[in-house]
Amino acid sequence: MASVPIIPDSYNHVLAEFECLDPLLSALRLDSSRLKCTCIAVSKRWLALGSSGGGLNLIQKDGWKQRLFLTHKEGAVSRVACCLHDEDYVAVATSQGLVVVWELNQERRGKPERIYVSSEHKGRKVTALCWDTVALRVFVGDHVGKVSAIKINTSKQGKAAATFVMFPVQIITTVDSRVVQLDYLDGRLLISSLTRTYLCDTERQKFWKIGNKERDGEFGACFFPVGKNSGSQQPLIYCARPGSRMWEVNFDGEVQSTHQFKQLLSSPPLPVVTLRLDPHYTNSSCSAQSLSFPKLLYLTEHCVMTWTERGIYIFLPQSVEVLLWSEVKDIQDIAVYKSELFCLHTNGKVVHLSLLPVDRCIERLIRRGFWSLATRVCCLFQNSVISCRARKSLPLEKLEHLKSQLDASTQQDLITQLEELISKLEPLDSACSSRRSSISSHESFSVLDSGIYRVISRRGSQSDEDSCSLHSQTFSEDERLKEFPAHQEDEQVELDNVSHASVMVEADRNETFLPFSIPLSFRSPSPLVSLQAVKESVSSFVRKTTEKIGTLHISPDPRGRQEVKDDEQLQELTFFSRKRKSELEPQSCQLPEEDHLRHLKAATAEAIAKLQDPLVLLEPQCMRRVLQEWLIYLDEKFGSKEHSASSVKKSQTVSAEEERAGREENLWLDPADGDPADKEESGILGDCTEKENTDETCASKATCENGTDLKGPLDCCFQVSPPCVIEAAVQKDLVELTTLCFELCVFSCGNGEEERADGSLPLAASWTLACRFMRSYFFLLDLKRLKQCIITTYATCPDVWETYITGLKELTCHSPVALAMENEDMLKILRQLHDLGPWGDSPLLLAHAQRLYEKFGETALRPLIKFHPSILPSDIKQLCRNDPAHFLAYLDSLVKSKPEDKRSPLLRSLLQPESVRLDWLRLAVSRDAPQRADTVDAEGNPRPRSHLFTWGYSQLILLLIKLPGDFGTKGKMADICKSHGFWPGYIFLCLELDRRIEAFTNIAHLDDLSLLNGEDGPIPETAEEWKFLLHLAQNHSTAFHHRGPQNGDAVSNGSPSCPDCVTVENVALLLAKAVGPNRALPLLQECGLTLELSERFTGVCEILRIAEKRQRALIQSMLERCDRFLWSQQA
Repeated sequence: MASVPIIPDSYNHVLAEFECLDPLLSALRLDSSRLKCTCIAVSKRWLALGSSGGGLNLIQKDGWKQRLFLTHKEGAVSRVACCLHDEDYVAVATSQGLVVVWELNQERRGKPERIYVSSEHKGRKVTALCWDTVALRVFVGDHVGKVSAIKINTSKQGKAAATFVMFPVQIITTVDSRVVQLDYLDGRLLISSLTRTYLCDTERQKFWKIGNKERDGEFGACFFPVGKNSGSQQPLIYCARPGSRMWEVNFDGEVQSTHQFKQLLSSPPLPVVTLRLDPHYTNSSCSAQSLSFPKLLYLTEHCVMTWTERGIYIFLPQSVEVLLWSEVKDIQDIAVYKSELFCLHTNGKVVHLSLLPVDRCIERLIRRGFWSLATRVCCLFQNSVISCRARKSLPLEKLEHLKSQLDASTQQDLITQLEELISKLEPLDSACSSRRSSISSHESFSVLDSGIYRVISRRGSQSDEDSCSLHSQTFSEDERLKEFPAHQEDEQVELDNVSHASVMVEADRNETFLPFSIPLSFRSPSPLVSLQAVKESVSSFVRKTTEKIGTLHISPDPRGRQEVKDDEQLQELTFFSRKRKSELEPQSCQLPEEDHLRHLKAATAEAIAKLQDPLVLLEPQCMRRVLQEWLIYLDEKFGSKEHSASSVKKSQTVSAEEERAGREENLWLDPADGDPADKEESGILGDCTEKENTDETCASKATCENGTDLKGPLDCCFQVSPPCVIEAAVQKDLVELTTLCFELCVFSCGNGEEERADGSLPLAASWTLACRFMRSYFFLLDLKRLKQCIITTYATCPDVWETYITGLKELTCHSPVALAMENEDMLKILRQLHDLGPWGDSPLLLAHAQRLYEKFGETALRPLIKFHPSILPSDIKQLCRNDPAHFLAYLDSLVKSKPEDKRSPLLRSLLQPESVRLDWLRLAVSRDAPQRADTVDAEGNPRPRSHLFTWGYSQLILLLIKLPGDFGTKGKMADICKSHGFWPGYIFLCLELDRRIEAFTNIAHLDDLSLLNGEDGPIPETAEEWKFLLHLAQNHSTAFHHRGPQNGDAVSNGSPSCPDCVTVENVALLLAKAVGPNRALPLLQECGLTLELSERFTGVCEILRIAEKRQRALIQSMLERCDRFLWSQQA
C-alpha cells in the first residue's frame, strides 16, 4: 500500500464545503449563460446575490427557505452590502452608478420598498460599499476616488426626523485614485485606494494618510477588532503591502510594524474538504510567494483573510503566522460572516466554505454520513487528531464506528490507514487504561451486523437481566447519547433534554437529528408496557404474542386458527427468533422456507421452458395460458388470501405457518437487542410490545384505497420485500415471469371477473386487478418495466399510477430524504438527492419527486430538470396530471436549459410515442396564450397583426412544429395552430404541407409584409402566385388599413407610414425587387394595377434599373479581366 502524505501538526484548521449551492443557483436561474451572479454579500440572516439582469436575490440562510427578489431597471447589480446591525436594510449599486437603499419591512411583514436612490456617482463605476456599524449610513466609493455617505431616514425614525435632514448625501472626500476597499468601525472610515490608505474620522472630519510609502495596484485594508478580554485596547488596522507584506497600524493611523509572509507561504497548500473531490496533499515545498492582497477581510477572532487568482489565504497577523492557504481558482469576490466564506467565481458559481478545526470538520462529516471523506481527512490530518488530548469531538468510539461504516471489499486501504491511526491513539497494551476502564465500567454500545446499535448498561454488579428494568434502560440510553454532543452552532439541533416519551411520540422527526443516525428501536415504546412485560412470565407473553399473530391474519376459516395447539404456537415463535438470528449471521444454514418453494421452483422452470418455444412465444394467447398456470403456484406461496381463495385452500395445511411467518417478518420491527447471545424471550417481548403500539399505524400506511375496485376494498398490504429468503437465481426468474404477467394483463381471476373472448379482462376489472397485483407482488416486479407498462397501457387510469407511486414510497419510507421531508426546506432536500446520486434510471427517484411536488408544488418541478434523464417528462406529466400547466412549465424549463443546437434533438428524443407531440402542442397553445377572440375574427380568419401577440411557450411550440414528421401529423398540428390562433406556426406548417395559397391568404389577413420577405418568408415563385398575392392586396387593403389606430385614419395606398402593410404598392415593390422592374411592369399591367401605383414606385423602379445596369456592367468588366488573365497564362 502506498504511503499517504501526512499534513504537519502545525496545521489544525481546514476549509470545508458541506453543502453545494448549485441547486440554489439553478432554482434562482442564475446558472445560465444569459443570466449569472455578479456580486455577493452576507449577513447573519441573508445571503444576497446580485445578477446581471438587474435583480437582487435575498435568500434566508436558515434553511435557505425565504427568498426576496428586488428588481432594478437602472442596470446590472454591481455591488451589494447588507446592514449588519439592522438586517432590514440593503444597499445596492447598479452598473449606471446609482445607489439604491432598500427597506425590507420584514418585521411588519410588508413589501420591500426603496427608501433612497443616490445619483451622486451616476455614470461612474461604484467599486465599494460599506455600512456604518451603528447608524443607518452607507459609504460609497467609485473608480475615480470619490467617497460619499448616504444618511438614511426611514419610517422607523418617525416623520419628524426627515425635516431636520436637508442633505442626505454627504461628500466625504476624493482620493487620488480608484477606491479598492472601504471599512468602518467606531466612527472611523478606512479608505484603501490604488496608491495608499486613508483614515477618516467621520465625526470630527479629520483625515490621515497611513504610512509614507505609496504603492501601485489593488491592495486592501481592514479594521481588526480586539477581543472581549483585551480590556481598553483599541482596534488595530492592517494594510496590504507589495511582496506579501502587511502594515500593522494603530487606531490613530500610525504604523507600528511590518509583517512579512513571503517565506511563510512557501509551504504546500492544504486541500479543501469537499464532496466533489477527494482531498489530496503533497508535502513538497514550493517557492516563496510574493503576492498582492487585493482585499483584506476580518474573519472570526484573530484572523485576516485574503485571496488572489491562485487561492485563499488566512493569516494570524498578531503572531505573524499563516493559519492556512488553499488553492481555489478564479475567485471574483468573497463575502464573509464569522467563520463562513461565500466565494463568487468568475463564471458566476457560488461556493460556501467554512473555516473549522480539523476535529470539528471530521465530526460534522461523520454526523452527515460521509464516511469515506471523513476517513480521508482523518488520515491526512492524523497529527492533529493524535495531538488532541481531550478528544471530546473525536473519541475512540466514534473512530471505531467510522471504521465499521467502511466497505471492506472496496475501501480496504482506508480501513488499514484508519486502523493505524486508531492504534496510535490507543496502543494494544493500553487497552485497560484508566480512561477506557471508566467508560467500560459504566456503559458502552456495540454495533450489530444489521447496523443496529445495542446499548449495554454495566452499573455496579447488575446483570443483563436486571438491566432490563425501566429505570436502568432509560438512564443508560440517555447517558449514552450524551457521549455524542450535537453542537448547536454547527447543525442548529438541541438534544440536551430529550425525554424518553418525546422520542417515541416524534420518532420519525427526532431520529434524523441524532448523531450517527442511531436508531431508537432499542427504546421501549411505552414505559408501562415494558414494566408490565418484565413482570409477566414467559408463558404469559407467549400467549399474548400468539393472540397478536391471530389478529394480524384474516383467515377465511377462523375456527381452524383456534384449534392450533400451544406447542405449535411456541414452535412458530421459536422459528421467528431463529430466522432473525439467521439474517444477522449469513453463514448459518439455509432457511426452512427454501424447502417449501420447491413446487414454485419446478413450476417456474417449466413455465420458462414453455415460453422459450417459438410457437408459444409468438402467440399471446398461449403465453397468457402458460403464465396463468404458473400464477396459481405463485399465489399459493405469496398471494394474498382476498383474491386467491383457491391458493389458501391448497396451502392451508402445508404453508399456513409459512405465510404467517412471512407476514410477521415483513410487519414486525427488529428488536435492538436481538443479539444471538441474548435470550429469545427478550427479543420476542420487544417485538410484541412494539407491535401493539404500531400495528394500526403500519396498517394505515400500507393500505392504499382504490375507488374503481368493483369487488371490494383493496385492503391488502404492500409486499415491498420478500416474506422469506429467496435465492438470487430463483428470484431473477420470478421477477421476469411476474413482470411479464403484469405486461400481458395476466392476473388472478378468483373473484368472479369474466374474461372476454380474446382472453383479456374488462377494462375496469383490469385496472382493479392491476392495482391488487402490484400490492401483492411488488417485491417481484421489475420497477423500470412496470413504470413503462403503466405509462403506455394504463395511461387513462390514474389509480394504477397512484398504486405504483405508493409502492415506491413504501420502499423508500426510511430513506434520509423521506425522513427530512417533514422539517427540511426544498433546497436541502434537493442537495440530499444530488448527494445520493448518481441515480441512473432508478424509479425510486420518482417517490422523492412525488413527495417534493406534494409539499412544494410547482416550485419543486423546475429544479428537477437537473435529474434528467433519471426523471423523464412522461414521469412529470403523470405527477402533474391534475394540473397540466405545471408539467408545461417543467418541459419548457428543461428545453431552455440546453444549448440551442441541442434543443431539437432533446425534444425529439422525448417524443416517445409520436402521439405525445400532439398532446404537448395542444397543451402549449392553450396555456399562457392570448384570447382566441383577439387572434381570430368571426369568419375564422386571422385578425390584423395578431401574430405579434406574446405567447408564453412560443419557443416550445415552434420547436414542436419544426421537428420532422409525417404529413398526417403535420396536418393535425396545423389544425391545432389555426384553431388557437398561433399564426406563425400555422404559416410555417402550410409551407411544409405545400399549401402556399393558404399561407399567402393568411399573411394578407395578418397585414404584415415582413412575413413574406423574412428569412423563412414564402416569396412567390410563379407568376400565378404573384397575381394571386396582388389581388389579395387589392381586395384587403381598403378594409385593413383603416381599422386599427396603429395605421392612422388617413393612410393612402402605399404611404411610407406603413411600409410593412400588405398593400398593392408594397407588394409591387417586392415584385420589382424579386424579378426586376422590366419583368414586373408587364405583370402589373396584366393585372390592371398600374393606376394604383404612386410616383414612389416609379422612382424605386428607376433606381432598380440603374442598379441592375451597373451590376451588369461590373460583372461584364470582371469577366473581361478574367478572360484576359487566362489568355495571358496560356501564352
